[in-house]
Amino acid sequence: MKGNPNNSDSLKKIKSFLSLVASSTAEETDYFLKLLKPVRVNKGEYFISEGQIPRKFAFINEGLFRYLYIDKTGKEFTKNFLTEGKFIVSYSAMIAQKPSLLYIEALEDSDIFEIDYAQWLEVKKRHECWSVLLIAMLEHAFVTKEKRERDLLLLDARERYMDFLNEFPTLENRVKQHMIASYLGISPISLSRIRKNENH
Repeated sequence: MKGNPNNSDSLKKIKSFLSLVASSTAEETDYFLKLLKPVRVNKGEYFISEGQIPRKFAFINEGLFRYLYIDKTGKEFTKNFLTEGKFIVSYSAMIAQKPSLLYIEALEDSDIFEIDYAQWLEVKKRHECWSVLLIAMLEHAFVTKEKRERDLLLLDARERYMDFLNEFPTLENRVKQHMIASYLGISPISLSRIRKNENH
């Protein structure tokens, strides 16, 4: 992990996030930051694997992750991409303390700050700002889920691709094409055809 977790520019993003989203006090922010564990997740490694009971979540300081499912034949289904400044978590499995149904994979060498779930439960009791943070995270996840479902139902393949470029303007050259195709619910051949048409 780059930098010193207790005295480093690497904490600026999460401090800014907490101030903006949770309106946390300086005391609460400092307490929370002391609980963070800096971790490097190498490209291709999983933060969470299917079947694993999640006991942590994390803030992405630098890097890129995706949520995916893998069926019995080994076929991958990309649910979402997560970039810097976002939290990664298999939330429903974590709160139920049941095995995760999805994988969270690093698509780049990534620096994250892990938070232990048991410690988070204690943090929530300290101040109302942490409930504000949790609600904001859940609302964002719900809006993202609702939009994704709507897009898959109502938009054609080209429209979904254009929407992807708008939502993730920096990802087309950071993510393999077959992963983008999986996210869009189309074949890599169809994606290649759409990109070719758009570039003419």
